[in-house]
Amino acid sequence: MPFNSREDFLSVLTNLPTTDKSYTDFARHRQDSLTKPQGSLGKLEELSIFMAGWQTREFPRLEKVSCLVFAGNHGVVSQGISAYPPEVTAQMVQNFKNGGAAINQLCTLSGAELKVIPLDLDRPTGDFTEEPAMSEEELCKALQAGADAVPTEADCLLLGEMGIGNTTSAAALSLALFGGGGQQWVGRGTGLEDEKLAHKTAVVEKAVKLHQSGIADSFELLRRLGGRELAAIAGAVIAARHNRIPVLLDGFISTAAAASLIRSAPDSLDHCQVSHLSVEPGHRHLVEALGKSPILQLDMRLGEASGAAVALMILRAALATYSGMASFEEAHVSRSVQ
Repeated sequence: MPFNSREDFLSVLTNLPTTDKSYTDFARHRQDSLTKPQGSLGKLEELSIFMAGWQTREFPRLEKVSCLVFAGNHGVVSQGISAYPPEVTAQMVQNFKNGGAAINQLCTLSGAELKVIPLDLDRPTGDFTEEPAMSEEELCKALQAGADAVPTEADCLLLGEMGIGNTTSAAALSLALFGGGGQQWVGRGTGLEDEKLAHKTAVVEKAVKLHQSGIADSFELLRRLGGRELAAIAGAVIAARHNRIPVLLDGFISTAAAASLIRSAPDSLDHCQVSHLSVEPGHRHLVEALGKSPILQLDMRLGEASGAAVALMILRAALATYSGMASFEEAHVSRSVQ
C-alpha cells in the first residue's frame, strides 16, 4: 500500500472493504440460539457480531493481537501548550522499550504484542499556528510508517500514541472537522492550569482559522494540523481496513487521528471500535459526532493504547461467551417456561 502522494492516499480511501453480512447474520443467529435471554449479554453480543463480520469467520478469534504505539513531537509545543517539555516523548519511548509503562503491563495481561514506533523524535513537526505541520513528503512518510507497521495476519489491532503536545493537534483536527468553539475540544492534556488552558484554546483556534480554507480533504487536514504519530495512526487504520482487521482505537488522540479520514471517506471507520471514553472533554464530543459507543468508561486519559488494551479483555470475554456457550438445543434447555 504505497503512500507516495496525496493522490495515492485518496485512492486507497475508495472502494473500502465492508463487513460481510453472511457472517454477521450467522453470528446474530448463533447469539440468539445460546442459553440466555436474547440480548442479555448486551455489548458483548454486539462485539462478537462485529468481529465475525470483519474477520469473515463464523467463530472469530483473537490469537494474534498487535498493539502499535506511535510516537512523535510537535512544533506547536513552542507555544507553551504543554506542562511537559518535548524531551519527555523520547524518555517515555525508552520507558516503553524497558517495559516500565502502563501499556507494557496491560499488553502482557490482555495478550497483545506491543510494538513502539518512534517517528523522527529529534525533528518536531512545524508549528501549525504559523505553517502546515508537515510537507506532503513528510506526511506520506508518516502514513507509510503506520501502514507498514500493521501485521497483515493480525486478528485485531490496538492503536495508541505518545507525543508531548498531541492533545493540541487532536483538538485542532476535531475543531476543523466538526466545528464548534475551541473550548468544546480543548482539555488539560498533561495537566494544564486554567490560564494555560485558555492559552491552549486560543492556540487551537488560531491554527484552525489559519488553515481552514486550505483543508479540502483528509490529506490536507492531517498535513496542516496533524502530527507524525497521528498520521501513522491514520495510515494504520487504512491498512487494517484493507486487510479486514478490526481496530480498537484508544482515547481522544487516536480517535481524532482516525476521524481525520472521514473528511474524504465517511464510512472509513466502520471497522473501528472506540475502546473507552477519555476524561479529555473533546473525546465525548468526538465519539458522539462519529456515532460511536465506547466499550468502557473508566475515567482514563493516559493514552499509549492503555484503554485499548483494557478493552481487549472485554473483547476476549465477548468471543469466549459467543464461542463457548451451548445452544438451547445442545444443552437440552427449554427456551420458554410452560
